[in-house]
Amino acid sequence: MRLFGRGVRARLDKDPTDVTQMFASVAPRYDLMNDLASLGQDRRWRVDVVDALAPQPGEVILDLAAGTGTSSVPISRAGATVISTDLTEDMVRVGRERHPEQVFVVGDAAHLPYEDGCFDAATMSFGLRNVADAAHVLTELHRVVRSGGTLVVCEFSTPTSAVMRAAYRVWLNRGMPVMAQLASSDVAAYSYLTESILAWPDQEGLAAMMEAAGWEDIQWRNLTGGVVALHRATRP
Repeated sequence: MRLFGRGVRARLDKDPTDVTQMFASVAPRYDLMNDLASLGQDRRWRVDVVDALAPQPGEVILDLAAGTGTSSVPISRAGATVISTDLTEDMVRVGRERHPEQVFVVGDAAHLPYEDGCFDAATMSFGLRNVADAAHVLTELHRVVRSGGTLVVCEFSTPTSAVMRAAYRVWLNRGMPVMAQLASSDVAAYSYLTESILAWPDQEGLAAMMEAAGWEDIQWRNLTGGVVALHRATRP
């Protein structure tokens, strides 16, 4: 079930350069805004991502759309080598300053600068809905993960109850702008993010996209009542 239809999706078909500039403008306070907008739930979601990945010492894991690397740190603590990759240079710059121990790469999700099958696993948190062609990015992730490797996608989704869906919509349309005014220098950027969340496919829709890209054994778990969904799949 979608909360909005194709009209919203059409407004979100931006030039990738525009989206990159948008994230560059919010990079310094991006993590703070995420914490406020999620009411602190993003910390719990990161723990759930690590649990789903089950990283092992010696594994090499791609964290795509890693932003400032906040999502990468808990994966590294489990002993894996994490390659934090993001298209926005300003995000990567902030990440390198805050987490100098992490490996950061500026890279386009649509054209990953990595060889076939070079990662044991990959994860992408809250970034897939912001790319121009999500289906193609899922195919690129399939290319760079080895056979038997894992993909974990953490993304906003569709709440499972009508009451929760209504409350969520009110929060996105009214609560999020207030938080953006308090914590961000670019309110318009968070207006775009709100629209992108509401236009994104539901849990089954994303699972179907992953299957079409060649992923198998696809499962998902609803977090915070379906506000976020955690999809896990295997490369055959």
